[in-house]
Amino acid sequence: MMDKQTFERNLLALTKNDPLLCSKLSSSITTGGVYRFLEARSGEVIPALTDPAGAAHPLHSTVDPRREGERLVSTLTEEGYLVFLGLGGAFAAEAALNREETKKILIIEYDCNGMAELLSSKDYIKLFQDPRFRLLADPTEEQLETFLTGNYFPAIDGGIRVFPLRIRTDAEPRFNGAAESLKRAIDAVSRDYSVQAYFGKRWFSNIIRNLSLAEEQREGIPPIRRALICAAGPSLEEQIPFIKKERDQQENFLIAADTSLPVLLQKGIEPEAVISIDCQHISYQHFFRILPEKTRLFLDLASPPPVAARTKNRFFFSGGHPLSRYISRTWRTLPVLDTSGANVTYAALSLAENLGAREIILYGADFSYPRGKTYARGTYIYPHFEKFLSRFTPLEAQHSAFLYRDSSLEKRVDETERSRWYYETRTLRFYREKVSQKKETFGAKSGGGRPLFLFSSGPVRQNVNLFLKQYKKSIEDILSFDPREQNEQAELAATLLPLAAFIRRTHPSYSPAELFKAVKSSSLEELKKIIHT
Repeated sequence: MMDKQTFERNLLALTKNDPLLCSKLSSSITTGGVYRFLEARSGEVIPALTDPAGAAHPLHSTVDPRREGERLVSTLTEEGYLVFLGLGGAFAAEAALNREETKKILIIEYDCNGMAELLSSKDYIKLFQDPRFRLLADPTEEQLETFLTGNYFPAIDGGIRVFPLRIRTDAEPRFNGAAESLKRAIDAVSRDYSVQAYFGKRWFSNIIRNLSLAEEQREGIPPIRRALICAAGPSLEEQIPFIKKERDQQENFLIAADTSLPVLLQKGIEPEAVISIDCQHISYQHFFRILPEKTRLFLDLASPPPVAARTKNRFFFSGGHPLSRYISRTWRTLPVLDTSGANVTYAALSLAENLGAREIILYGADFSYPRGKTYARGTYIYPHFEKFLSRFTPLEAQHSAFLYRDSSLEKRVDETERSRWYYETRTLRFYREKVSQKKETFGAKSGGGRPLFLFSSGPVRQNVNLFLKQYKKSIEDILSFDPREQNEQAELAATLLPLAAFIRRTHPSYSPAELFKAVKSSSLEELKKIIHT
C-alpha cells in the first residue's frame, strides 16, 4: 500500500502549516512495518498496527471506517476544539471538518516512522490544508501543555473533547503522559476562563482608565536584600511580635498583601510596600486608612482606579492580561510580574524576586482556615460584616456563611499534631501549590553586580488620549475575532478575549458573529467614555 507520490503530496499539503515536521517526516523510514494496510468492505484503506508477534490490529472499522468516524462526531454538541490521540486514518477528524461548530482540530501522534507509513498509504490533503488543523508529532508533556494553554480559547472555540484511538494509545505508553498533560492544560484554561467570564469587562474598564495614572509612573527603586511578606491568614495575629522584631533590622523590606495592610497599620507597622492584584472595587476596603508616605503601592494595571488614586507613590505592573501586554509593547513598557498563582501572596513573591531579594520570609500564609477562622482580625471582613449586624444576622452566622460558601470545603487534621485542624478548599490548595512551586524556583542569587534601580518603566511613547484613539480605531478596523494568526489583527483580538469570555457567560446563545459584534461594541463604548475629543 506504500505510494511515494501519495507520501509527497501529503508532505506538500503539510509544509505550509508545519515545515519543520514536514522536513522531519521526509527523512523518515516508510518501510519499517509499523503498520499493515487492509481494505475495508467499503473500499477504504485502513491501517492495522503490527504488534511484536507480527499480528495486525485494525485501528478502525473493517466494514465502513468513514461511517464509524461520522457516528463518533455525531455525539458532539457544542464542542469546537477536538483533540485526537493517534492519527490512524483520521476518519473522525475528516468528518469533523464538515461541522460548522468545529473551530480547531489537534491530532497528537508519536513515532515519525509510523507517521511516514501512514502518509504513504492514504490521502490526508483535505485535513492538512484546513487552517483549523494541527498535528503535533512526538511532543513532550511540557510542550503539549504549553501548546494547548496558548491555543485553546473557550470563548471562541467552545467546549473541548478528547478522542483516543484505543488500539494506538494502548500500544504507546507516551499517550498516558499526553492524556495527563491535556487534563492539566484543560484544568488551567478552564480555571482562567471562569475568572475571565466574571471579570473580563471590569479588567478592560480598569486598564484603560488607569493609563492616565500610569503615565505618571515613578522611577524604579533600589534593589532589596531581604523581603518580609505578610499575607492575611489567621496566623498573622500570632506572628506580629516576630514581624516587629525583624523590623529592627534595616535590611528588611516589608511587603504587605493588600488584605493584610489594615492589620499591620493597626499594630503600628508601616510596610515599605503593599501589593494588590484584585480588580474588584471591594479592594478599596483594604485602603480606608491613610497610606504612610513611605509605603509604595504596587498595582496590577487592571486594579480599580479609586485604589490607584489613593497615593502618588504607586507603581503599575503588567500581569497576565493580554491588553496589559499590548499596552506595554505599544505605549509604555511596564514591569512584568508573574501573577499566574492567582493570589496576592504569589504576586508578592514575584515582586520580591523582581526587586532582587536574596531571602524571603512569609507570614500569615496559611492557605487554609485554621479552626474555621478565615482571616486575621483587623482585615476588611470584620468591619464589612459588622455593617450588616442584626439579631437575625449575628457575626457568627455571617462568618459561617462565608466559610461554607464553597462546596469543595473539607475539614482536615494536622498529621503532626492531631489536636490541630483546619478547613481547606480546592482553590486554597491550588494557591498553596502555586506558592510552593514559586518558592522552589526562586531566582534570587547572591554575589555579582546589581543594578542601581529595579522595577523601572520605559518612556511614554505618546499621549494617553492619542494612544486610546488609535487603539479604538484599530478595534473598529478588526475583521475577525481569531487570535491564532501571528499578526497585528491577532494581537488586537487577543486583547479582547477576557471581555469575550464575560459576554459569552452573559449571552451563551450568541453565534460567533454575534459574539464578535457584541465584543467590539462593548469595548468601543467603554473607550468612548474616557477619550477626549
